[in-house]
Amino acid sequence: MRLSIDHNTIYRFTQPQGRLVQMLRLTPENTHDQTVASWRIDVDCDARLRPGRDGFGNAVTMLYAEGPVDGIEITVKGEVLTSHSDGVLRGVHETLPPALFLRATEATAHDAAIAEFAADAVVGARDRIGALHRLNRALHQQFVFDAGRPEPGLTAGAAFRKDSATPRDMAQMFAVAARSLGAPARYVSGYHHTDFEVVHFPTPHGWAEAHVDGLGWVGFDPCTGMSPEEHYVRVAMALDAAGAAPVAGSRLGEGGEELDVDVVVQRED
Repeated sequence: MRLSIDHNTIYRFTQPQGRLVQMLRLTPENTHDQTVASWRIDVDCDARLRPGRDGFGNAVTMLYAEGPVDGIEITVKGEVLTSHSDGVLRGVHETLPPALFLRATEATAHDAAIAEFAADAVVGARDRIGALHRLNRALHQQFVFDAGRPEPGLTAGAAFRKDSATPRDMAQMFAVAARSLGAPARYVSGYHHTDFEVVHFPTPHGWAEAHVDGLGWVGFDPCTGMSPEEHYVRVAMALDAAGAAPVAGSRLGEGGEELDVDVVVQRED
């Protein structure tokens, strides 16, 4: 499948900023089931862009802009060829051991209610992969899908007590639940194509991966209750959503900021 991605991020500042430093986790990489045909990152002001990697091994682009800066627009355009993988991640160089992803963060702290939910969801499963699929379907059935922008700072435990959930929240809940079952799990950010002709999303998509002995890392998307397949473009992973955020950084200056994000993913073949 050939997927085209248009991803625009606009920051507007109430006062000119003296300096901006941003880490952009916006570049997908080639795997056995994902080939980047073209990819470009542009900004609308004078800035230095420097490629690199973060602590999880994700490809990043460091952005440095000297002020005064009233606002900045970051535009991503590209095409990626994808194929069916049964949800199994293949052809990715892993720099960290799976056991690291048993670690909790503030956003994905152990939660007794989520652990109880996970234990109930996997009753009757014959093996680890079967249990994780049961957990994925159970989370999908538990929540009404919220297509809006995620609430800043909302933890997985707090999100679990709501009736609806965004992709970010469901992916973080899956990570907490899987870790409670002893499975290393992590958050993944990227893009997702739907069957609708043109859909605008307020953020990139988020899902989870869990490690299964004998298979490796396997993707799970509680938004669909299924594993990610050729409709997905994988970009970055971390212990939680903040660690895989598409744009993160700092600014030197007073005043507030407004953020506007628009993501469109279309099928080209």
